[in-house]
Amino acid sequence: MQRVAFAGIGNMGWPMAANLITAGFDVAVSDISTERVARFVSEVGGTAAASAAEAAKGAEAFICILPTSKEVAIVAAAVQDALPEGALFIDMTSGNPTRTREIAARLSARAIRMVDCPVSGGVPRAKSGELAIMAGGAEADLDAADALLRAMGTSIHRCGSIGAGQAMKALNNLVSAGGFLIGIEALLIGQKFGLEPGLMVDVLNASTGMNNSTQKKFRQFVLSRRFDSGFGLDLMVKDLSIAIEVGKEAGVPTPLAALTRELWAAAATHLGPGEDHTAVAKLSERLANQTITGGNS
Repeated sequence: MQRVAFAGIGNMGWPMAANLITAGFDVAVSDISTERVARFVSEVGGTAAASAAEAAKGAEAFICILPTSKEVAIVAAAVQDALPEGALFIDMTSGNPTRTREIAARLSARAIRMVDCPVSGGVPRAKSGELAIMAGGAEADLDAADALLRAMGTSIHRCGSIGAGQAMKALNNLVSAGGFLIGIEALLIGQKFGLEPGLMVDVLNASTGMNNSTQKKFRQFVLSRRFDSGFGLDLMVKDLSIAIEVGKEAGVPTPLAALTRELWAAAATHLGPGEDHTAVAKLSERLANQTITGGNS
């Protein structure tokens, strides 16, 4: 596959599309912001498309990374007549597995194949092309997508049938979100006791309390007070809601997962729109009536 359409050049989509161009693919980009499309083509390359349907014309693969499955469904409906038979629709959104299976069924009726391939690693690994990609779909379709995925990620995990990648992504973020909250509470307890937060992070990273948040988020975005990782608080709440829904559909009790989701949702409500997901620490700080200090040294 050489001719690729890419819809959604936001914080993650921009570097992902850029890496496809660097890898030699012919990429037509579209986005809700035409100004952003123009800037991308000027700074990175590729071809500007006025709409997703225009980008899809003649494309062998259509890639999208959008806020939710709702937007994916709208885009899929818009491009299904523009894509040629046998084209591959690659949804890299952290979407809802059930909705994704519904979209896949509608595309299949138009002889368009679909795989779901959400990503993990954040903006830094999107820029470096080292994303972890969780893939769901038929083996033959994932084989067809492999070269494209490897232009954007270094760790490709085939999780099962369509929707399995998104289920895995939601569950990954559930574990990540839980680890973040308990780590922040530990820092607040320790600081109140008299321990220095930066020291605590170092000790956690040398001990069994180490996790992704202690390694890549606490110093960088909480202790520094930057709160600008590039992944929104609202998107984390969405992913946690998906994880809970997957649990309900599977008939699995999820008391801790439900509590985790409610705490993140409360933070989103309390802090207001537009917050980075690392700003959830502010809710714990307010509950404890203290601020985690220590800078980024």
